[in-house]
Amino acid sequence: MADDKNKEQGKVLMEWPFPEYEVMERGKSWYLVACIAVVLLLLYALVTVNFLFAVIIIMSSIILLLREKFNPEEINFAITEKGIAVDGHFYTYDLFHSFYIIYRPGELKKVYLNFKSVLKPRLSIPLFNQDPLKVKELLVKHITENIEREHEPASEVFKKVFKL
Repeated sequence: MADDKNKEQGKVLMEWPFPEYEVMERGKSWYLVACIAVVLLLLYALVTVNFLFAVIIIMSSIILLLREKFNPEEINFAITEKGIAVDGHFYTYDLFHSFYIIYRPGELKKVYLNFKSVLKPRLSIPLFNQDPLKVKELLVKHITENIEREHEPASEVFKKVFKL
């Protein structure tokens, strides 16, 4: 079975594990502000008779609290001869539109892979101790590099600022 997988994916050129999500350090003041925000949003939902919004706020709060109780799982990422393998899923290179790497020493080191399909979310892979130049060298052979992107996506900045 491993031989079938190797034939499908090709030789692994580079691989590393990374956590499923980044654990944010939150103080007591963050929880206080978050509780106030949730209460205000729930009051707004009740005043505007928008019960679906109230359900979404409650579900989001529960998910955030549950994430605190569990550690993120390790996900394996691999660049192979024929595509990208992420946590048991394999994507051939032709499924990707472009990629870009954001590297700010000591602050941020990630590769972002954009699918051609707008229905698939962007893959955001932390590089940790990997050499970004080697990752770029391997990917640029198969996927177009978006050299205009110099900043991380707004959604990731939003997550960092609000510690989500």
